[in-house]
Amino acid sequence: MKYFVSLSALLVLIGSPGRLATSAAVQTASNQPQEMVQTYCVTCHSTRAQMGGLALEGLNPQAAAANAEIWEKALRKLRGNQMPPPGSPQPPQKDVESFVAWMENALDTNAKGPKAGYVPIQRLNRTEYAASVKALVGVDVNPKDVLPQDIQVEGFDNIADALSVSPAFLDQYVTAARHIAQIAVGNPNPRLSSVKYAIDANQNPDDPPPLGTWGGIKFKHSFPADGEYQITLTNLAVGPYSNALERENTVVILIDGRTVFRQSIGGAVDLSLVDRTAGTGRSQVMDRFSKIPVQVKAGVRDVVVAFVDRPRVETSENLQRLQPYGGLTGGAAPTDRRPHLLDGIAVAGPFNPTGVSMTASRALIFVCDPKQTGEPACAREITEHLARRAFRRPVTTEDVNRLVPFYEVERRNGGTFDQGIEQTVAAVLVSPQFLYRSIRGPEDVTPNTEFSLTDLELASRLSFFLWNTGPDEELLTLASSNGLTRPGVMEQQARRMLADPRASSLVTSFAMKWLNLTTLDQVVPDPNLFRGFNEPLRRDFSTEAQAFIGSVFSEDRSVVELMTADYTFLNDRLASHYGISGVTGPQFRKVTLTDHTRFGLLGKAAVQLRTSYGDRTSPVLRGAWVLDKLMGTPPTPPPPDTATDLSQKAGEQPKTVRARLEQHRDRATCRMCHGVIDPTGLALENFDAIGQWRTRDSEANLPIDASTVLPTGVAINGVVELRAQLAARPDVFARTVTERLLMYAVNRRLEYFDMPQVRGIVRSAAKDNYTLSSIVLGIVNSNAFRRQGVDAAK
Repeated sequence: MKYFVSLSALLVLIGSPGRLATSAAVQTASNQPQEMVQTYCVTCHSTRAQMGGLALEGLNPQAAAANAEIWEKALRKLRGNQMPPPGSPQPPQKDVESFVAWMENALDTNAKGPKAGYVPIQRLNRTEYAASVKALVGVDVNPKDVLPQDIQVEGFDNIADALSVSPAFLDQYVTAARHIAQIAVGNPNPRLSSVKYAIDANQNPDDPPPLGTWGGIKFKHSFPADGEYQITLTNLAVGPYSNALERENTVVILIDGRTVFRQSIGGAVDLSLVDRTAGTGRSQVMDRFSKIPVQVKAGVRDVVVAFVDRPRVETSENLQRLQPYGGLTGGAAPTDRRPHLLDGIAVAGPFNPTGVSMTASRALIFVCDPKQTGEPACAREITEHLARRAFRRPVTTEDVNRLVPFYEVERRNGGTFDQGIEQTVAAVLVSPQFLYRSIRGPEDVTPNTEFSLTDLELASRLSFFLWNTGPDEELLTLASSNGLTRPGVMEQQARRMLADPRASSLVTSFAMKWLNLTTLDQVVPDPNLFRGFNEPLRRDFSTEAQAFIGSVFSEDRSVVELMTADYTFLNDRLASHYGISGVTGPQFRKVTLTDHTRFGLLGKAAVQLRTSYGDRTSPVLRGAWVLDKLMGTPPTPPPPDTATDLSQKAGEQPKTVRARLEQHRDRATCRMCHGVIDPTGLALENFDAIGQWRTRDSEANLPIDASTVLPTGVAINGVVELRAQLAARPDVFARTVTERLLMYAVNRRLEYFDMPQVRGIVRSAAKDNYTLSSIVLGIVNSNAFRRQGVDAAK
């Protein structure tokens, strides 16, 4: 084997300006790629053997672009050190890296084939549907309550060819549309109803009651009309054996931050009453908190019911200055010496409704007054306004003519103007023009040819990419006048949209799904082994991960900081779990870390939990996660009949997970994959299955050994040294982020012909230290984003 010359020398030989190489050197360099393939690859990948369905025999690396699809597959395996497989003769790592760099350059400078892939018509996934409904009519929809789970492709649920529609979906869309339209328009004379909010279901650590409160809950309630509503606190723990009345406390009810009810409970008077009359006295105390009348305007509003020690409360800002008992927020009181909510809150009404105010939803819908313009003209104006925003394009007379009859039929049948508009809203929400996104291209496009997206199609693609919903007024107006494709305008709009709070969807819908952190509930830690684990802690894991990723994205930091950042976001419970002192209270806040083991994603409990089993860690899952999510080189899935059970055998001396895994890896067929996967995962063994640091395996009662030799041949010990190895090649992680983000942006699986564009975006982003915006701008200016390819099925 003739070793490769250095990468810099190779680049000189293939065309650096101002330098001439001797013919002998050029010949040597040109032979080296072929020699490497012949020496290390062709034995398994000959035309006869074709291991893994791949044949490299006879292919000329010097003409790599002619077989780009094959070489891109080979490159991914080489970058992940998955080929040649462990146990086979290995080239020096520097030769692998030189070959990869040389081949990537060859493919990028001589790229052939399509510039964009084909994206079929796609329906909105349930997250996009909910966000679009919110933007269109101002109604908050829980996606899980409206539609079934969407099919995921590599973690993403927005891939077009997986977003099919069944009759069940259509029925649910219709049902949801009717309900949403009713809430959005409102009803001046609604039926009397009562809704009960359970305590556990409404204690959200991401949206807690105000600081300084305890024992309370926060929820959103839809008030259908202006009028009186009655709120009942069904159980305040004032039982026969409770000491809850020993001290006076104050119950407060706030609606949209304003106090609408304040009443004391406990203290000398209440305690004396109960002591004298027992059950009758307790009932009299509770009567003060039953059917509490409050006047509320129509709309969806935030309701808080909580306790404070002092009665001087007028707004939520005042509450935030009070922190009795360490500032407990939400949940039950720490002892039964204080009253607390046990059985939830009931909201009944409206009583004596007085109409419907101009709610946020109605403001989005009723853009005219029928008393001033006349009902038919106003109905048509409302329909046109709604349809334009819902269809994400200017509407035609024909579009409006198809929708107006829904209003007209309701009016002819005796319905009010508002009820007619309600029918129109429902019709818009079930229209295919709203539920589906499609790319048709210019009217004069030649069939079966690649073409550029129209301005309106680009506006929709950009908006769903960055916001998970359709274009806002500025973007839609710009696209309607064909202004989006003018030089520099797309970049200007992308920067504006990244600065908008709606860009947080890149955290929840892209990053958390890319990293497989939206499914933490699929791992159920064994309560006998992990007694400190509970559901609030699981939610904390998710909150920390979202807040951490969100800070990197929203502050436009280098995406590499996702691996290396020396800060995170903690509350007191999670800080205690990590062994970090000085954090008090339930609110998450930014904390600078001094423990290097907690830096970046690899130090997050969410990652450790998701890559474990309920009873133990899994170096296999963890190693595969690093290879796939951080390095972009996912290992080959195991065969269906592969044994994965590493359970301790009854009567056998307990072994560490590492020892059990090494026993499993002794088989040659297993070693081919595990020789690549396991070394990376073993470096994370100091984290247990719920992300706590440990130095001993409690089951085997032996020290944890986190030392390992990576497939590159580098010996490391533990997570800090693993992170250093990953961070030493920032372009590798940046390429992984770019590849996944491009897939998410264009709603399709990436193809071999996309990879030169991916690498070009990464090279350009390197000048800005791989900030999120530099990668996003590279994507939105790429052919993959701006063009539509040919449907290969035709």
